[in-house]
Amino acid sequence: MMPLHPPGSDYTQGLDNDLEQIFTVDELGYHEAWIGEHFTSVWENVPAPDLLVASAANQTKNLILGIGVNCMPNHNPFTLACRIAQLDHMCHGRFYWGVGSGGFPGDLKVFGFDPKMGEHRAMTRDAIELVLQLWRDPRPGVYKSKYWHFTIPEIDDVIGQRFHLQPYQKPHPPIGVAGVSVKSGTLTQAGERGWIPMSICIVPTRILQSHREAFEEGAVKTGRVADLSKWRIARHVFVADSTKEARKRVLAGTMARDYRDYFLRYLPRAKLLDLLKTDLDMPDWQLTPEYLVDNIWVVGSPDDVTAKLQKLHSDVGGFGGLLVMGHEWDPKAEWIHSMRLLKEEVLPRLP
Repeated sequence: MMPLHPPGSDYTQGLDNDLEQIFTVDELGYHEAWIGEHFTSVWENVPAPDLLVASAANQTKNLILGIGVNCMPNHNPFTLACRIAQLDHMCHGRFYWGVGSGGFPGDLKVFGFDPKMGEHRAMTRDAIELVLQLWRDPRPGVYKSKYWHFTIPEIDDVIGQRFHLQPYQKPHPPIGVAGVSVKSGTLTQAGERGWIPMSICIVPTRILQSHREAFEEGAVKTGRVADLSKWRIARHVFVADSTKEARKRVLAGTMARDYRDYFLRYLPRAKLLDLLKTDLDMPDWQLTPEYLVDNIWVVGSPDDVTAKLQKLHSDVGGFGGLLVMGHEWDPKAEWIHSMRLLKEEVLPRLP
């Protein structure tokens, strides 16, 4: 979940509903839940996913909780290293750490980055490395770069002064990175480092196939074998008793609303609309919720959703995890029914 809430929503109720979704999928037996981070997006309105993770960890039993992702330009590496290590302990290791460079223009402006210059990507690489270093070997001294300036004090065992927080999981929580563009460089990095590759929900198969190539090429660079069981592909999914009913509910519901009122207005401004296209020559006006239902979203009866996911698995050469994107569950009963059908009637038939 990004999470997604339209402008004017009751913020408190939205957070409560997001947590209720997490509790529900935990009860249904799902494996993991990831929560995104944005500071200035009214639609994607959670600036502190670690707080939601901490709350959910105390009220779930089996679900692995992930930050998907911490946008590194939003953070000082020292404070983030401390917060993530503490969160891993609070989750008793039921935790994945997603990292990325972000891309929402308002967030980047807040923290002094011009997205056109690309500095936020360089900062992200350096910041991730520094966090891992602090967990591995937190030497006292001054840590100064173009993007941060902090000092780790000298060790004083009399008063117990030192950098002391290492994560619960050793050497650190599993790290996930999200890929968007063709031959995503972040997914190449995932292959190089053995991290979890995650493909964004909006792209068709042609881009997903390039994501696999990037992941595999990265693994080869460091002498690894690309473990496709780690690869998560995000998709908008809705299952109903019949495909006719599923299409009707989706096109009249929150999934189509979120695209019509948000994504299909934002992506052109970000010059990312082509990511939705199965054919780059198709005109922009053809990118409608109906097109998305037929080409990118996974919508239908249990039999049809099973067939679509089996085809997706075959077309990309295999992947390990389906990430079902979160929307507002309105009406709630239909969404719970969808998640139950997916878990009980679809997933048992998948590879």
